[in-house]
Amino acid sequence: MDALAKLLDLSKEEKLERGLLYTPAEIAQQPATWESTFRIFQQHRSQLAEFLADSGLSDSSVSKPTVFLVGAGTSDYVGRTLTNLLRRLWKTEVIAVPSTSLLTHAEEWLIPGQKYLWISFSRSGDSPEGVSVLEQALSRWPEIRHIVVSCNAEGRMIRSVAGKKQAFSVTLDDAVNDRSLAMTSSFSNMVVFGQCMAHVHHVEQYEARLRRLVEAGTTFLPPAADAAHALAAEGYERVCFIGSGALQGVAVESALKVLELTAGRILTMSESVMGLRHGPMAALDKTTLLVAFLSSDEKVARYERDLLQDLMQKRLVKTQVVVGGRSDQPLDGFAQSYLSPDIRTAVPDDYRPPVDILFGQLLGLFFSLRCNLKPDRPSPEGVISRVVQNVRIYA
Repeated sequence: MDALAKLLDLSKEEKLERGLLYTPAEIAQQPATWESTFRIFQQHRSQLAEFLADSGLSDSSVSKPTVFLVGAGTSDYVGRTLTNLLRRLWKTEVIAVPSTSLLTHAEEWLIPGQKYLWISFSRSGDSPEGVSVLEQALSRWPEIRHIVVSCNAEGRMIRSVAGKKQAFSVTLDDAVNDRSLAMTSSFSNMVVFGQCMAHVHHVEQYEARLRRLVEAGTTFLPPAADAAHALAAEGYERVCFIGSGALQGVAVESALKVLELTAGRILTMSESVMGLRHGPMAALDKTTLLVAFLSSDEKVARYERDLLQDLMQKRLVKTQVVVGGRSDQPLDGFAQSYLSPDIRTAVPDDYRPPVDILFGQLLGLFFSLRCNLKPDRPSPEGVISRVVQNVRIYA
C-alpha cells in the first residue's frame, strides 16, 4: 500500500489517538467528490445561468460587471486559482479580493457606477470577516449581485442571502465540509464548482475535462503520497512553493497547508516562478525543499525550466521537486524528482489546481506527523482554529 493508504488502514482507535480520523480520508476522497460537485452544479445550472445573465454575464451582454472572488485564507486562494479561467471564458474583469481586505477597505475597492458580482467562497460560511462583508454589502450596496458557494448549509452566509433577489447560493455536499482543521476537500471542490461556473453555458466542454481531472487525481494520489512521506523524513526546515498563473494559487495554498499542519514548525513561502529571482530567492538555503508546479504550456515552461536550472547550478536548496501535468516529461537536469498523474495528455494549467494541490496537502500531512503533531488538530496551543474566532467587527 502507498503511504496514504496505510494511514487509512489504521484502526479507528489509533486514528483518534494520532489525530488522523479526518485529514487522510478527506485528502483521499477528493477525486470521487469532484464528480458529486459536478452533479450539484448540474442541478443548479439552469437557475445559475439565468442569474448570471440577469447580472450581465450572458454572451450578448454589452456592459458586463466586474467580478470579485471573495474569501479569507484558503477560500481566498480558491479565487486566485479561478481568476484567469473566469476572465477568459466570461470575457470580463475578474479579481480575487480577500474578504479581510473588503472588511477594512470596501470603499476603495468599489468604483461608483460600476456593476459588480461578488462570488463568495467559504467552507463553514461562518467566517466573521466573510459574514460581515456579505451582510454589509447587502445592506449598503443592494445593487451588488452575489453568489455564495459554501460547504455548510447551516452557515450564516447561506442564511444571510436566503430569499434575496440579488443573491444566489449553492451548498456543496456535506462530505466536503472538512471536519479537520485544514481545508482539503473543501478547497478542491470549491475550485471545481468555480470551473463549472466558468462553463455554465457550455457544460459539455467541462464534463470531458472533469473526467480527465478525476483520472489524473486518482492516479496521482499514490505516488504523491509516497513522495511526500519520503520527503517528510529528510529533515527539511523550510519549503518553498512556486507556480505560474493558476498554479501560483496552488503554490500559495500549498505553503499554507504545510504551515498550518506543522503549527509553523516548518517555515514556508510561496512565489510566482518568475518572481522568485526578484528578492525571495534570498530565503532559500540548504535546509529548503523547493516544489515547482511546472506549467503544461510549453512557452511558460521554458521560462520555468530556466529558473529551475539556474537554481540547480547555484545549489541553493537541498532538493528540487517538480509537479507536472503529464507523465512523459523528462527531467533534463532541473530537478531531482518529477511527479505527475499517469496521463499522457497534459491537463491545461487553468484546470490543474484540484489535482496539483493534492501534493501540497500530502506534504502538510506527513510533515505534521514528522513534527509529532495531530493533523486533525495540529495547533497544540490553539493558535489557529477550524473557524476563525475573536474577530471584533466595527460598524
